[in-house]
Amino acid sequence: MEDCIFCKIIKKEIPSHIIYEDSDILAFQDIQPQAPIHILVVPKKHIPSLVSLTKEDEALVGKIYSVINQIAKEQGVDEKGYRVIVNCGKDAGQTVGHLHFHLLAGTKLTEKMV
Repeated sequence: MEDCIFCKIIKKEIPSHIIYEDSDILAFQDIQPQAPIHILVVPKKHIPSLVSLTKEDEALVGKIYSVINQIAKEQGVDEKGYRVIVNCGKDAGQTVGHLHFHLLAGTKLTEKMV
């Protein structure tokens, strides 16, 4: 998608602080962090939201969660705890039309930090 900010980050047209990258997934620091550790994990394939997932995307989503666990371990928060949030649609707070997973950690998270 030409106007998708995450697609532009994936293509390196917009700079970001990359935490992880492979052929399918990119993870980078959120520019408006809601916690000391706030990393966005996105598929390189443009998928607008959770509701857009297909059967063919199942392995990719599983891989994303494995990468999230790896990042949490590398960030030193795997044992203390972390939160993963996926917003689906405007009413849920999805502001970018590209599936993305928020990894939040580094402080005691409250219920209001959703």
